[in-house]
Amino acid sequence: MAKKVLRIGTRASALALWQANWVKDELEKRYPDLEVTLTKIKTQGDKILDVPLAMVGGKGLFTKELQESMLRNETDIAVHSMKDVPTYFPEGLALRCITEREDCRDIVILRPGVSTWKELPQGARVGTSALRRKAQLLHLRPDLQMVDIRGNVQTRIQKLTDDNLDAVILASAGMKRLGFTSQISEYLPVDVSIPAIGQGALGLESRVDDDEINSLIDFFNHPETDWAVRGERAFLKRLEGGCQVPIACHGTISGDQLTLTGFVSDCEGVKCLKKTVTGNVDECEKLGTSLADDLLIQGAGEILNEVYNSETFNVEKEDV
Repeated sequence: MAKKVLRIGTRASALALWQANWVKDELEKRYPDLEVTLTKIKTQGDKILDVPLAMVGGKGLFTKELQESMLRNETDIAVHSMKDVPTYFPEGLALRCITEREDCRDIVILRPGVSTWKELPQGARVGTSALRRKAQLLHLRPDLQMVDIRGNVQTRIQKLTDDNLDAVILASAGMKRLGFTSQISEYLPVDVSIPAIGQGALGLESRVDDDEINSLIDFFNHPETDWAVRGERAFLKRLEGGCQVPIACHGTISGDQLTLTGFVSDCEGVKCLKKTVTGNVDECEKLGTSLADDLLIQGAGEILNEVYNSETFNVEKEDV
């Protein structure tokens, strides 16, 4: 009798392949009679590397092609970094599982001779691909010169030397998964750099009506991470923001309580709003929406409209 086959769609970067192979290994350990294959798919976000993400725009920069593959029944599930996943899905597809979160903090790689980002000289050149990181660091150090960098983790690390930068900011999770922990100079506390929505967690997307596949992957869902990330994503959805805008939200679980901290800023970190709320995990999405409403009352909508109309972000607001 032929083995049951489960087909994973994944981006082809080293980090995406690590994540997909981790899912593959976990499935094959749990189901010895299951054959798991990987299908590498290039997304729009992978193809456009010479333009800052905020200026590329579009829906699902790192997910659309993976979703289309599932809708054509060429793959059964897609493995995503949760921070890349839009909050709206094509008809017939849904986010089925959110895995246990890796360290969600941002990290800094510093040039030799500097031990902390606070010691960077006036006007230091700092590389990052995220307006969220740029805004938060500029809020604390407006003298910094933020440099847009794109590419995979290895490429961005190399830009420290190639582009004569003083520091590069990346996500801790990717560094750890790829074995680059020894190159981390400093972990940024979440009160310095609030992580991206869903940062550190993986998402498994599948066809809604594929009961057999869904039953096979359900064990990946981690309740505590699921509550936190769903709260963060509700915050993002209410603000109608994409993953490229200066919006951040971080959730932590203590018992049956979820604490969410939300952040909205202009691109330069001058106009910033930040608030923390706590509520029951069962109302995680309601809590995220309520937090967003609080910031909208304080002027978040006006700040984001300025962002969308700025030269830094010259595309229309996207549905996420």
